Amino acid sequence: MSENKEQSDVQHIGRDRQLSAPAPWYRRRWLLWTSLLLLLVLAVIVFAVIHKNEAKAAAAKRALAAGKPTVTTTVATATKGSIGVYLDAIGTVTPVYTASIMAQASGVLTSVHYNEGQFVRKGDALIDIDPRPYQAQLMQAEGALDHDSNVLAQARMDLDRYRAAWARNGIQKQLLDDQEKIVLQDQGTVKNDQGTVNYDQVQLSYCHITAPIAGQVSLRLVDPGNVVQADGATVLVVITQMQPTTVIFTMAEDSLGQVQARMRKLHTLPVEAWDRAQTTKIASGKLFTINNQIDTTTGTVKLRALFDNKKGALFPNQFVNTRLLVNTLDGVTLVPTASVQHNGSVAFLYVIANGVASVRNITTGVADGGMTAVQGINPGEVVATSSFDKLQAGSKIVVSKQAAPANPAESYTP
Repeated sequence: MSENKEQSDVQHIGRDRQLSAPAPWYRRRWLLWTSLLLLLVLAVIVFAVIHKNEAKAAAAKRALAAGKPTVTTTVATATKGSIGVYLDAIGTVTPVYTASIMAQASGVLTSVHYNEGQFVRKGDALIDIDPRPYQAQLMQAEGALDHDSNVLAQARMDLDRYRAAWARNGIQKQLLDDQEKIVLQDQGTVKNDQGTVNYDQVQLSYCHITAPIAGQVSLRLVDPGNVVQADGATVLVVITQMQPTTVIFTMAEDSLGQVQARMRKLHTLPVEAWDRAQTTKIASGKLFTINNQIDTTTGTVKLRALFDNKKGALFPNQFVNTRLLVNTLDGVTLVPTASVQHNGSVAFLYVIANGVASVRNITTGVADGGMTAVQGINPGEVVATSSFDKLQAGSKIVVSKQAAPANPAESYTP
């Protein structure tokens, strides 16, 4: 039994040695090739997955591009040019002269010579007041003047005789001296009478009222037969000079230095008057003067612009929008104002190149006459001016030959 046990132990020891011995070389090579094959299969799988994802992304991109509709729009070309810098304000048409005529003589109106709204020249007859009381007063004054003038003439004749008698020692010196003083007294009386005559002549002239200025008369305020009082509060007629006329407007004091500098250089600045909606230019004029002080309550200064108003487009007390040209910018890039879009505080344009739209952010500057000075685009580039509700970056463009719609305020955010 002991021998069997020893043989069994020997067998177990042999198997343990066989198990602990290193694997043959052909078995190790097989394991290496198996690992490389697994790695290759794994790489192929990864490559296939990546390629499949890229194909899906490209297909999605093509599908997205194919889903963007073709947009028909009008276009314009950015240009290089000049644009004016204006100061805008609200002004009031203020005539150079306005005459409110009141009665300076009391009496009954006998005639009204003007028609309502008539244009009159200086010196044209307007109104007559009954002159007879003033004619009577003038006649009395002239009668007193004639009487006292003759008394003065008689006193002078006596003075000449007294002087001749005194030369012959025929009278006393006292009589000659008295006569000289009588002549002086009569001269004073005649001068007083002459003053009364002149005053009555002026009063009589007030009965015939003429136009003190050239202009347009108002609606008729009085009729023949009305009784008026001298120095009363009743206005008989108003005359307003229409040509030329002025517009008074205000400007912030911060802009005063700029305007004064241009005035010193050019001596005058162009001013335009526009209607309330700022769509129609009414008249063109020039800056006439600047007020001599700033209003401390508003921080503004008043300016007066002169207009010839030959067509009568400016009417007294009319409110207008004024535009004062203070500078001109040369060599700037200009695009139609209708092409400029806004996304919050960001301004941008749709630039058209090779039939495709792209978004270009810009910096806007001065706008005038439907054009805006911009930075961020070059002269010669084409921009869209309509169909902003359909445009997107990458949209295919068909250029319309029709004019762009007049909606500069239209804006779309891509």
